[in-house]
Order: sequence, then structure tokens, then C-alpha cells
Amino acid sequence: MREFDLIARYFAPLAGPGGLGLVDDAAMVKPPVGHDLIITCDAIAAGTHFFADDPPATIGHKLLAVNLSDLAAKGAAPLGFVLSLHLSKKAMPDEAWMAAFVEGLGALAKDAGIQLLGGDTVMQDGPLNLSITAFGLVPTGRMLKRSGAQVGDLLVVTGFIGDGALGLRERIAQRSGVTSSLTADHSGYLIDRYLRPQPRLKMAQAFRRHAHACMDISDGLIGDCAKLLSASGKGGTLRLADVPKSVAVRAALRENPKLIEQVVTGGDDYELLAAVSPANWERLEEACLQQGLLPVVIGAVTEASDGFRVLDEAGKGIRFAKGSYTHEAEQ
Repeated sequence: MREFDLIARYFAPLAGPGGLGLVDDAAMVKPPVGHDLIITCDAIAAGTHFFADDPPATIGHKLLAVNLSDLAAKGAAPLGFVLSLHLSKKAMPDEAWMAAFVEGLGALAKDAGIQLLGGDTVMQDGPLNLSITAFGLVPTGRMLKRSGAQVGDLLVVTGFIGDGALGLRERIAQRSGVTSSLTADHSGYLIDRYLRPQPRLKMAQAFRRHAHACMDISDGLIGDCAKLLSASGKGGTLRLADVPKSVAVRAALRENPKLIEQVVTGGDDYELLAAVSPANWERLEEACLQQGLLPVVIGAVTEASDGFRVLDEAGKGIRFAKGSYTHEAEQ
């Protein structure tokens, strides 16, 4: 397909008024009075952030989800996005692939109430690379930063930790033809959580109102917690015994307790991690429960001189080889 035909057939239907039908060289968006524009950009590449043979609908979903997760962590309501496709000449997606990719992308965009504003398409010799720049809105001066944690704050997460990391493990085994030691339901659940992360957009307003600092957990709980505390100039304590784990993750840990390191340092959780005053905790908890989420306190913010301590199930200090997942080639 020529670029013009590709855009007209697959992407123009995702465009809103600000995208001008995707026939112009730019979009036109006017932020509402009294709001700041929040901008984030994330790219994913075949062989690094996803497998080339992953279902294309899940690739489209994940591409937008990782950007929406960043907006949620800033307390922002999503406004729109631009899309860049760097297509591989050596493995050019066919029309069936493109249709499924757009279906996954469009379904999440519809759920989030946002529309495509524009983008670009490039043919290249390297692997498939996909990038989105997403735009969101917050009331003026109210963006939720990483750097606001205060001594005495509770460290809170919105949901299960480790599903994405163990989902990647299961996906690698699946591609290699290795039979999982987990039940089919547990393995399938974990793979789906890896392929289709769920950005916590419904929590954005509640966290903006009640949290001092926030970020999404994309590179591993331990490493991302260290980043939040460092940005805030604080220390902290994280209790592994309190980290929420799904039934599937708990089943995997019963078989192999050493997987705990992968659970808390692996990537792709896309839950929110926040520092919340004890005085605000009950209000935040209530707001989350109204959206069907159960936030969990996993630690506390302390003085910078205390450093960052991770306590094992017995309450003793523990260290891991590395705190964060590093995206190296996944195939």
C-alpha cells in the first residue's frame, strides 16, 4: 500500500476533529482554559519490547497503553495522540496484520475516549518500530510528579505486581514449545497481562487529589520505587510480604520461590506507585474501590539518610542483583 492509502484506509477512521482528517501536515488542538498540557512519548520495537509474532492487536493495544499509563501517573486526563510507524522493509506487515493492529489500538483509544491527531510512516531496513506521543490535561499547576514524596507518606500500589514479568517468562516458554508448569488458566492469565497491560486511567483524578507523588511501574517495582524516592530526595522501606500478588504469581512462587526477584524487579506491570499521606489514605482507598481496584500499602517514606531498604518475608533486609528490568532483545 502507498502511504496515503494506508493512512486513509486504516488510520483516518481513528482521527478526531483536531486531526483534520489526517490530510494536513499538523493537528490543531486548543487546551481548555485553566489546564496544563501534559506530554509523554514511548516507543516499542520488535525484538526488544515485543515479539514480532505477538498478535498484532495486542501490539497496538500495548503501544497506546504504555503511554496512557504515563498520563495516569501524572494525574492527567488523556486528550489525544500522534503515531509514528517505522515499518520494516524486510518484514513488511500485510493488510491483515495492519487491520488487527489498528483494531487493538482503536479499541483502547475508544475506551480512553481519545482520538488520533496525526503521525508519520517511514520505511526502513531495521525491525518494526512503533512510537506514540500522547497528550493529556490537568488543572493548571496540578500535575502529579515523582518528586513530591514526604517523610511519613505511605507507599501504595494499585494492583498485582509481577504479572507482566512472569507473563513474559510464560510467553518465552510458549514460543519455544515448552509446556508450562502452571495450569493453563494461570499461564494464559499471565501471558495476557504481559501482552495487554491495563493503564489505570480511572485512578488519575483520585491520585492527583490525594497523593504527593506518583509514577507507573514499568521497569520493576524495586527499581521504580528507588526512582521515586530519589527524585523526592527521600529514603524508604518496602515490605515484600505486603506486595500484592495474583493467584497465578503465588502459584508460580510456590513452585519456585526464587522467582520473587523476577516478580519485583521485572517490567511491564503498569500499575501506579504513589506516596500518600496517612491522612489521605482512606479517601484514596475509597476512590479506588469505587473503580474496582484494591490499593495496597507496601511501605513508607523515610528520611533520605535512611536510604532505601527492602525487607523480605521475615522482615530482614534483602538485596537483589538489579532493581529494574533492562529492555534487551527479547528474541
